[in-house]
Amino acid sequence: MSTLLDDSLVIVLAGGAGERLYPLTKERAKPAVYFGGPYRIIDFVLSNCINSGLRRIFIATQYKSLSLN
Repeated sequence: MSTLLDDSLVIVLAGGAGERLYPLTKERAKPAVYFGGPYRIIDFVLSNCINSGLRRIFIATQYKSLSLN
């Protein structure tokens, strides 16, 4: 793995209320909404990071952050 990937830091912004997705976001944040079966919207972002070799990932949350557990 290159040092560029080792030194890279990913910050995923996952704090959206998703008002346009209501009622799906009534009890969870937009990134926690299920999409395509058992996967949540944030799962696609995290999968892309891992598959690209990025390992240092931070998730910035705000709205209903516990719904991402």
